[in-house]
Amino acid sequence: MERFVEEKEFRGEVCGGKEKVKERKEGTEGEAKFVSLTTLLLLLRLSIAVELDVRGSERQCDYKPKLQPRPHSVSILEFGAAGDGKTLNTIAFQNAIFYLKSFADKGGAQLYVPPGKWLTGSFNLTSHLTLFLARGAVILGSQDMAHWEVVEPLPSYGRGLELPGGRYRSLINGYMLDDVVITGDNGTINGQGSVWWDWFISHSLNYSRPHLVEFISCKDIVVSNLTFLNAPAFNVHPVYCSNVQVQNISVYAPPGSPYTVGIVPDSSVSVCIENCSISTGYDAISLKSGWDEYGIAYGRPTESVHIKQVYLQSSSGSALALGSEMSGGISDVLIELLYIYNSFCGIEFRTTKGRGGYIKGIVISGADMTNVHTAFAATGQSGSHPDNNFDPNALPILQQITLENAIGTNITLAGNFSGIQESPFTSICLSNISLSVTSSSCSFSTSWVCSNVLGSSQLVLPEPCPEFSNSSLSCSPSLLDSDGQAVAL
Repeated sequence: MERFVEEKEFRGEVCGGKEKVKERKEGTEGEAKFVSLTTLLLLLRLSIAVELDVRGSERQCDYKPKLQPRPHSVSILEFGAAGDGKTLNTIAFQNAIFYLKSFADKGGAQLYVPPGKWLTGSFNLTSHLTLFLARGAVILGSQDMAHWEVVEPLPSYGRGLELPGGRYRSLINGYMLDDVVITGDNGTINGQGSVWWDWFISHSLNYSRPHLVEFISCKDIVVSNLTFLNAPAFNVHPVYCSNVQVQNISVYAPPGSPYTVGIVPDSSVSVCIENCSISTGYDAISLKSGWDEYGIAYGRPTESVHIKQVYLQSSSGSALALGSEMSGGISDVLIELLYIYNSFCGIEFRTTKGRGGYIKGIVISGADMTNVHTAFAATGQSGSHPDNNFDPNALPILQQITLENAIGTNITLAGNFSGIQESPFTSICLSNISLSVTSSSCSFSTSWVCSNVLGSSQLVLPEPCPEFSNSSLSCSPSLLDSDGQAVAL
């Protein structure tokens, strides 16, 4: 919890204003409005976006996995489950998965969840499995803490994110699995997280909160065509994974839900996030790769990430965040066609002394922002440390960042770039950016705040800080090819 408290106190400095936290409300009215309106607005806004001509090798989202029907299928009803919203179905899910494990070498199997409200505690998946939620099917996370097993912390973090020691196991889990699909006909996974938020705020927890879906050391994962509601913490968390596709999902947690995050690729490679609509209490999408000395020792970067056509809203964090836990490194990331609205920060890079690692080779192109306090931010003073064993001389590197083809209306602060004196942020290229900054809150000369940063700019309004006047850096529009090299449009 210490990490989050310190980071939250700092956010007023990062994004240049006082944080506003709206009243939390977990209700069907807000959820229904979110699902219907965001789907419509996403299609409208992205339909008029400028098409990007991506040359070179295919990116992660250009590969469309073909979901072949599994040769075997069973319904959760066959294992005694009851969809009344009251009966605990944990054993039914566990027994069903155990039975379907026997079909792993026979082409795999599908577990069908019909319409109804299926209350459950944590359960594990198996390889070569499809978990299919029918329209009207809702998996409900139990609000009884005893139904969530406590497990060891992730090795790249060394402890729980919020508290020292272990963490609660996520609702739906995969460990060292291959070929797993969680999909449906817009079925719902509802974590019923309000009790966890209350426990977190009242300091009543002994372990870090669970997530909704977590894959650890898995490959060939698909999460698609679902709605995620009210996660205790993260919604979809692939960690140490490869070949992950997250497509066509909606994620919602109310504005006051503390540190709820949408999709979190963590020390994972070859990740696609596409056609998703996400509104959360903290970050909508956050890329991570381990925490201080634990992340450095584990040495698993997040790389080859493609994020495309996403609709993001963040109440108190950032719509799109990289870090601050990035000690294993984050590189080769292409993000294109994103719409950000009603958010505290739009796009933010986070790190601090002691992290080590790097954030480099990032291209973000085609951002449309509306009602955002700070459009772009990069800070070298974000977050705390897992313990006192971190190396204060482990300085992170942030370089080779391209931000291009962005527009924004009703923006309070265009950018806040605050690097580290001993390790300045370098090679940050801004091009073709037009932001309408509210005159009542920031004068033209103070629309950008910069220190310990070096970059260049071309066709950027309002005009950025002098630190972005290095003419030796090229800021021509570019994307990344499969080797992480810039490719001109």
